Amino acid sequence: MTRYRQRLTDLLLRASPDWRRRFLSQLSGDELDFILYDWQIWARDKQLPPAGDWMIWLIIAGRGFGKTRAGAEWIRTLAADGRCGAIALVGHTLDDVRHVMIEGASGILTISPTEERPRWYPSKRLLLWGNGVKARCYSAEDPDQLRGPEHEKAWCDEIAKWRYRQAWDNLLLGLRAGQKPQVLATTTPRPLRWLNDLAASPGVRLTQGHSFENAANLADGFIRQMSARYKNSPLMAQEIEGRLLTELPNALWNRQLLTQCRGTPPARAALTLVVVGVDPAVGGDDETGIIVAGKDAEEVVWILDDCSLRAQPKKWVEQIVATCKRWKANGVVVEINQGGDVIIDMLKSQNISLPIRKVRARHGKAFRAEPVAALYAAGRIRHGRVLAELEDQLCACVPGQRQTPSPDRMDAMVWAVKGLELTRQARTTTLPI
Repeated sequence: MTRYRQRLTDLLLRASPDWRRRFLSQLSGDELDFILYDWQIWARDKQLPPAGDWMIWLIIAGRGFGKTRAGAEWIRTLAADGRCGAIALVGHTLDDVRHVMIEGASGILTISPTEERPRWYPSKRLLLWGNGVKARCYSAEDPDQLRGPEHEKAWCDEIAKWRYRQAWDNLLLGLRAGQKPQVLATTTPRPLRWLNDLAASPGVRLTQGHSFENAANLADGFIRQMSARYKNSPLMAQEIEGRLLTELPNALWNRQLLTQCRGTPPARAALTLVVVGVDPAVGGDDETGIIVAGKDAEEVVWILDDCSLRAQPKKWVEQIVATCKRWKANGVVVEINQGGDVIIDMLKSQNISLPIRKVRARHGKAFRAEPVAALYAAGRIRHGRVLAELEDQLCACVPGQRQTPSPDRMDAMVWAVKGLELTRQARTTTLPI
């Protein structure tokens, strides 16, 4: 069968359009369906599972490469075999799972022949094949969904967009069913430390590719227009060429600088001031940035802790108060563009007895961050430990480019650093422990 497929593929690719039309017109409906739905005929080599024994297959490629089709066809093949245990389908959000991975133009329902198509139960987040194979859907926005369930196989889409590394970790910890647990992760790259570490991990089968490889299936002119518009830019390298970058040109921070600025911070008693900077998220899906910064006797600023979280206001107000207690903070600096004095009132309602400084942002986040980045370059700011999520946001901050998701941890850090100056002359008392 493999030899037949290869010969047929070579024949169809080399033949003229007229010959292909005549050949296909002679085939029966069943024969046409066989050719249409036989992924081995149509797939490029990079879209087929790697040979050998592997647990993680990582596809990092540009937009339009065919990552979704590769994932959907892999799941379809597993389900058709009938021996596969529970399957997990994990996307950035449940909407992404439904509208891209399942119902999309290259999704599981679309690419499956009628007789193999699973039943889709959106309310149960369940795909059920006729042979009993099941696939359940999960959102990476809720990592705890993946904490308990066991799976044998998983397809994780656009993992570079996932807000929480914990979702990936929980998924891997749950791959403990069956004889051969495996996961396929498909994504357009972003300069994230954990993604770079994953790609370089022993045993990970890495497939990389760019949009040009699938030009025949993309809209006319797409490649030409994108090449002209983004030529020689980081966006071209990342989104079209699918290159996994460790650094973004023109970013305000880089990995080497952040590595050099790490050290062992002084004890709390040796710090002259400690401030908690807050970039609140009132509504929406953004995180509330909560960063602790302190200053020592030599006027060196230490970024001490990252307590950011995504939660309802009541929860993150409690987090701020607990952080202030733990670090015996001298003040809190809160951006009030969203929520205004309501945020301050919520903090005061928790019997907070230290100064709360209000700041209003009048410029973009990158503009506000530039003076602070200069202090890093001058050796005036240091990190007391590895702060991976914050450092990813810093290294992705390029003036003139909007970051997605919003760099709320970075913004809270900027407010904390500026807050050390605002609090310098304030008479303060610490929170009761």
